[in-house]
Amino acid sequence: MIAAAKLYVTREEYLARERLAESKSEYYDGEIFAMAGASPEHSLISMNIGRELSHQLFEKPCRVYNSDLKVRATEATYAYPDVTVVCGEPEFEDTEADVLVNPTVIVEVISPTTEGWDRGGKFERYRARESLQEYLLVAQDRAHLERYARQPRGEWLLSVVDGLDGTLSLPSIGCQLELARVYHMVTLPPDAVPRP
Repeated sequence: MIAAAKLYVTREEYLARERLAESKSEYYDGEIFAMAGASPEHSLISMNIGRELSHQLFEKPCRVYNSDLKVRATEATYAYPDVTVVCGEPEFEDTEADVLVNPTVIVEVISPTTEGWDRGGKFERYRARESLQEYLLVAQDRAHLERYARQPRGEWLLSVVDGLDGTLSLPSIGCQLELARVYHMVTLPPDAVPRP
């Protein structure tokens, strides 16, 4: 058998296509990947986080964006984070103002199909953005948040909070997320306990 050749496109071609497309796609190293629809839990968690952060940042010089805004992680990576926060003036790749290049906080709600990529390759690429101070991974099958925080020498420090009575601080933007509010109205499995 002969493997099918992959179709590679330039980032300019990707952006031109994406700006005309009816559905969203992400771009990694010359390949375009269509985004699948999210589960009800995923959507609700994303909205809950966006609402909480928007409320806490009201009248502060920060903006909270949903998953409709692209972020350029590297020259060869464009993604749609679930929630993005920018403090200060947002900076965009070009005059279209649809590709953010200076995120302060990025939130990804993980699922079984995206968890490995969100933890690995995607996070590695997001770290290339010097503006990024905190990266948050949020489980949708249990009350569990992981916060990666940029340290002065470029290392990333992990903090984990489990359980609906927990609270996670986001010092870079002066916010806190109560897990009970993050998971408000989300139906978690009855055996949704923290994994070791």
